[in-house]
Amino acid sequence: MGDVLSQDEIDNLLKALSTGEIDADEMKEDAGKSVKEYDFKRPAKFSKEHLRTLEIIFEHYGRLISTNLPVYLRKSCQVSVVNSEALTFSEFTNSLANPVILGIVNFQPLNGNIMVELGSNLGFAMVDRLLGGQGDALDKSREFSEIEMSLVEKMMAVCISLLREPWKNVLDLNPVLERVETNPQFAQIIAPTEMIAIVTLNIKIGDVEGLMNVCLPYFTLESIMDKLNTKFWFSTMQDSSEEDYTEHMQDMIQHVSVPIIAKLGDSSITVTDFVNLQIGDVIRLSSKVDEEMDIFVGNIKKFKALPGATKKLYAVRVTEVIREEEE
Repeated sequence: MGDVLSQDEIDNLLKALSTGEIDADEMKEDAGKSVKEYDFKRPAKFSKEHLRTLEIIFEHYGRLISTNLPVYLRKSCQVSVVNSEALTFSEFTNSLANPVILGIVNFQPLNGNIMVELGSNLGFAMVDRLLGGQGDALDKSREFSEIEMSLVEKMMAVCISLLREPWKNVLDLNPVLERVETNPQFAQIIAPTEMIAIVTLNIKIGDVEGLMNVCLPYFTLESIMDKLNTKFWFSTMQDSSEEDYTEHMQDMIQHVSVPIIAKLGDSSITVTDFVNLQIGDVIRLSSKVDEEMDIFVGNIKKFKALPGATKKLYAVRVTEVIREEEE
C-alpha cells in the first residue's frame, strides 16, 4: 500500500500543478521510465548474443562427436545442442550427481580451465562397448573401477581433442584434458559465485541417451568475449575460401586408414577339428586357386582379385572394380 497517496498528499499535488511548480508533461515522461533490476550476485556477463554464438560453436562440435565416436565404439552416435544458459558456478555444481564424470580441461592459450560433464550412463555405455559388449548402461549407478576410469579418460580425451576445430574461427586453441574427477567437490575450478555459461548437448549412443554439459567460466572467456558474436563468426567464415576448405578436406580424407580384407573362401569344420588344428594342416575351402576372390573395403565388397605372391609375401591382383550399381 506504499503507492497509495493520502488525501493531504493529493491536495498538495493538485496545488503544485495549479501554481505551475510541477509540469504535468514532465510527470508523464517520468512515469513512462521503467526501472530495471540488477542482481549484483548474478551479474549479466553473458548476453543472448554470446550464448547464441556458443550454441553455433557446439553445434559444429556435436557434428564432430557424432562422426568420430563411432570409429571407437562401432555404434551409431547422434548429438544435438539442447540449450545454453548463464548461471553461477555453485548452481551448476549443486545440480551434479555423485558419481559423475567431470573432465577438467586446460583451455590453452586462454587463462583458466573449462569443465565437461558427461552423464554416468553414457560413460558406462562407452566402457561396455569398448570391452566388447552391446553398449548398455547400468540399471543402477555405482562408482567406476580403475580400469573403467582409464577407458573413460581415453574417450574424454578424444572428445576434448575435437574442441579445437569448432573454435578455430574465434581462436586457435590447444585444449588439454588435465584430469577426470567423479566427485564434484574435487572439481572447484573457480569461486562458487563466478558466472559461467552452460551449453548442454544431448548424446545418443545406440539406445542409451544422456547429456553432456560444457561449463565455460566468464573468467576463462573474458579476453575473447568481443569475438563471441554472430557477426564476427560469419565474417571470419567468409574469409576462408571454399578452395582452401576443399583442399583441407581432401588432405584429411587421404590420411584416413581403412581396412582391406581379401576373402579366400569359406569352410565348415567341427569344434574338435578346430581345437586340434596344427601347423601344416590343410583346410579345404569352397573356392578354387584360379578363381577370383572378393576384396572388402571395410564391410563393402569393392573389388575382385586373383591370389598370388610378390617378394615372398602373399598378395592379390585386382581384376575388377565393383560399382555400387552392380551390387
